[in-house]
Amino acid sequence: MAGMTSRLRARDQYPAIARMRWNIFRNSLRSRRGKANLASQIIMSTVFGIFGLGSAIGFGSGAWYFMSQNKGEWLAALFWPVMLFWQFFPIMATAMTENLESSNLLRFPMTYRSYFLVRLAYGLFDPATAIGALWLLAIGIGITVARPLLFPWTALVLFTFAVFNILLTRTIFAWVERWLAQRRTREIFGILLFFITIGFQFIGPAIEHFSHQPVPGFVHNSGIISTIQHALPPGLAGTAIAEVGGGDFPQGLLRLTELCVYAVVFVWLLNFRLLAQYRGENLSEAEGYKIQSKVEQPKLGWKLPGISGAISAVFEKEFRILSRSGPILLTTVMPVAALFILRVGRWHAGSQAFPSLMLHPKDFGFPVGASYSLLMLTNLVYNNFGGEGMGVQFYMVSPVRFRDVVLGKNLAHSLFLLASLVLVWIAVNVVYGPPAQAMTVMTLSALLFAAPVNFAGGNLFSLYSPKRVDYGTFGRQKASPLTVLASLGIQILIAAMGATAVFISRLYGNLWLATPVFLGLAIFGIAAYLLVLAKVDTIALKQRETLVTELGKA
Repeated sequence: MAGMTSRLRARDQYPAIARMRWNIFRNSLRSRRGKANLASQIIMSTVFGIFGLGSAIGFGSGAWYFMSQNKGEWLAALFWPVMLFWQFFPIMATAMTENLESSNLLRFPMTYRSYFLVRLAYGLFDPATAIGALWLLAIGIGITVARPLLFPWTALVLFTFAVFNILLTRTIFAWVERWLAQRRTREIFGILLFFITIGFQFIGPAIEHFSHQPVPGFVHNSGIISTIQHALPPGLAGTAIAEVGGGDFPQGLLRLTELCVYAVVFVWLLNFRLLAQYRGENLSEAEGYKIQSKVEQPKLGWKLPGISGAISAVFEKEFRILSRSGPILLTTVMPVAALFILRVGRWHAGSQAFPSLMLHPKDFGFPVGASYSLLMLTNLVYNNFGGEGMGVQFYMVSPVRFRDVVLGKNLAHSLFLLASLVLVWIAVNVVYGPPAQAMTVMTLSALLFAAPVNFAGGNLFSLYSPKRVDYGTFGRQKASPLTVLASLGIQILIAAMGATAVFISRLYGNLWLATPVFLGLAIFGIAAYLLVLAKVDTIALKQRETLVTELGKA
C-alpha cells in the first residue's frame, strides 16, 4: 500500500475526490427525497445569504466610518464578531453544516499531503466560511472607500485573517474529535465546553451592563483588557491596518507577522493531529475479552408501570444513550443559561420601554425558557433513528411493532424535555422570582399543544427523511436539510398561534383567556400525534429501504 501511495500523484487525487463528491451529489438527486433536500438547501442558503448580506452592509459601513474618522484602532470591534461567528456557528448551526466524515478518505491510498489539503478544502465550503469571507470583503470595501491607498495592505491583512480562521476551525474540530473519542476526556471536555459557551454568551450583556454602571475596578482593568485583546488575532488584524493607515508601516508589518505566527501555530497543531490520524491512530474504547471466573446473572431491564416490555426496553436504551451524550446534556441545560444571559442583559429595559406590550420579565421567563427547551430538542425529535445506524435493521426483523419503538423513543425524549422544564422553572424562581400563576398555567397548556405537534411531525420526518448522526460528537446531530426546513416551518406556525393567543388575551387584560385556547389546540395536537402513531407501522414498512440506506451510510 505504501508503494502504491508513493506512486500516486496529488494532481490525480484531487480531481478524483471532486468527481466522487459530484457523483454523490448527482446520484442523490435521482430520488424525490434528494430533490427535496436540494430545494430545502437552496431555501436555507438564501435565508443565510440575506442574513450575510444585511450584516455585511453593517460591517462595511462600520469600517468606512472608523477609517474616515481616523479611528482605525476600533477595527478590532469588527474583527472580533467575525472570528467568534466563524468558530461558533459550525458548532451551533442546525441546518447548514456539512456532516461529511472526511476521515473515511483514509481508506483509500492517499498521500498525507493530499489528505491534509482535502481536510482544509472541506472547510472552504462551510457556511461560516462563506459568511465570514463576505463580512471581511465588506470590511475591505469600507476601508478602501475611506482610504483607497490602503487597498493592497488591507487585502493582505484580511486574507491572512481569513486563512487563520479556516485553520482555527479545522484545528478545533480535529482536536475535539480526538478528545471525544474516549469517555474520560469526553466528559471533561463536555463540562469545559459548557462553561466556555456560557462564558462567551455573557460577554455582550456584561459589557453592556457595566457600560451603564461603571465601577472603579472595571475601569481600572479596562487597560489590561485592551492590551490582551490587542495581542489576539482580531486585535492584531485591526492594529495592522490602523498602524499602516497612520503611517507607521514597521509596526503594521510587525502586527501582521504576529498574526502569521498564530496561523503557523495552528498549522502545526492541525498537522500533529491529522498526521496521527493518517498513521492509523486507534482510540477505540472496546475492552478486551476477559475470562470470567463465574457465571454472572443477567441483569433485568427496566419495566415501566403500565407500559409494555417492548416500549420499556426502547425507553431504557434511548435513555442510557442520551444520558451519556455530552451534546444532548448540553442542550438540556442551555435554556437555563439563556435565562441567566437575559437577566444580565437589558431585558428589564425592554419591558420598561414597551409596558403596554410586555409583562414583567419574571412572568415571561418561564414561557421563554420552555420554548427554548422544546426548540433545543428539535434535532433529536425530528430524527428519531439517526443514532441507530445499521442497527435499525433489528427493528425490522424483531417481533415488535414499529409503533412501540417510536413510542418508547418519544417517552425518552419527553423525559429530557421534562427535566429541562424543571431546571427552567427552578432558574426562573431563582433569577426572576415566581412568575404569575396565569402565565405558568398558560405555558403548560401551550406545551400540551406544542409538544404533541412536534412529536407527530418528528415521527413522520424521522421515517421519510432520516439521516445518520453521532450523539457523542459535537456538531454531528444535524438532521437533513428537508427536515430542518420543515421543523422550522412547524416552529414558526406554533409560535404564531401562541403569540396570537397571548396578544388577544392581553387586549382583554386577562391572561387566563389564553389557557382554554391552548387546551383546545392541545386536543387537535394530541389527535394528530395519535393519528401519526397509528400509521407508523405502515409508513415504516414502505420506508424500510430508505431507513437502511440512509442510516447505513458511513
